[in-house]
Amino acid sequence: MINRINNLVKSVHIALTLIGLPYPVCSLETCKAISSSARSLCATSSTIMPSLLHVKARCPLYPGSDTRRFPVPDDKVKWETEWPEYSPVNYTAPIVLKRPVWADPDIGSFTPRFNSLDGSVDRRSHVGEYRVKNGRPLNPQGRTGVIGQGLLGRWGPNHAADPIVTRWKRDSAGRRVIHATSKLPLLQFVSIKRKDCGEWAIPGGMVDPGELVSLTLQREFSEEALNSLEASPQEKEKILERITKLFNSSGLQVYKGYVDDPRNTDNSWMETVAVNFHDETGNSVSELPLQAGDDAGQVSWIDVDSAQPLYASHSHFLEVVVKTRHAHW
Repeated sequence: MINRINNLVKSVHIALTLIGLPYPVCSLETCKAISSSARSLCATSSTIMPSLLHVKARCPLYPGSDTRRFPVPDDKVKWETEWPEYSPVNYTAPIVLKRPVWADPDIGSFTPRFNSLDGSVDRRSHVGEYRVKNGRPLNPQGRTGVIGQGLLGRWGPNHAADPIVTRWKRDSAGRRVIHATSKLPLLQFVSIKRKDCGEWAIPGGMVDPGELVSLTLQREFSEEALNSLEASPQEKEKILERITKLFNSSGLQVYKGYVDDPRNTDNSWMETVAVNFHDETGNSVSELPLQAGDDAGQVSWIDVDSAQPLYASHSHFLEVVVKTRHAHW
């Protein structure tokens, strides 16, 4: 009888997750079910705050490898829970082991200053101070089944920035387009189609050492959505003028914190700052021709709609934007 109840509960958890209703954690079996049902590792239909999730960071197969995580059940995630049998797999991707400029050396060969500004590298977390054990930082959300750096360059937090550039959808006469059902105006946002997984996403990337997040937001948008790296000097000047005006405006911070990312390990994890920059009149970046660059396969203005599947937790970020701007969702 107990087993039947447990199976029923698991089935309900899977159903809730797949239709996008909030359920904070899932068992390993649920995680497998979600993974096999999703179109790719990049996709998720969830609109839950990333800080409430620690699911993709525990899914069985570490991305880009044959490494399988040590299974971590829901009740063993928190570090405060005693678990002497815990035996995580040690994995650092070959590309990170080559120690490119964006990757830290191995622990023991250098002494990083965790929870502080370490030279030009910011090792502070958006979610507060994290624990350090045996010289290694501990993921603030708990166990993942893998130790080491995985695919991430930094021990501890790896900081990213996601610029959400929006405009009102307008008809040929320049009037805002109103959704037939919700009777609310439609927003559009600049979206890139990622080459690695084929999912539409907000253009974004990693914060360089010593770089202000505001500059990262502008740089990533210009490189990924406008292909500024390949532009002529005259085109670069035009792009810079338009995006500087927009990015110097008061942006709406949508999210700042931990990201439930399949690349996360016990010792390295993703965090981001997502900021909305809105072209209210449509005469700023809206007039610039979009051109895919960097790791983007395609780039386009896309209608903001809850039915549009997006990479990672980007749907949640957009939901916050439309509710703040009283637009259709």
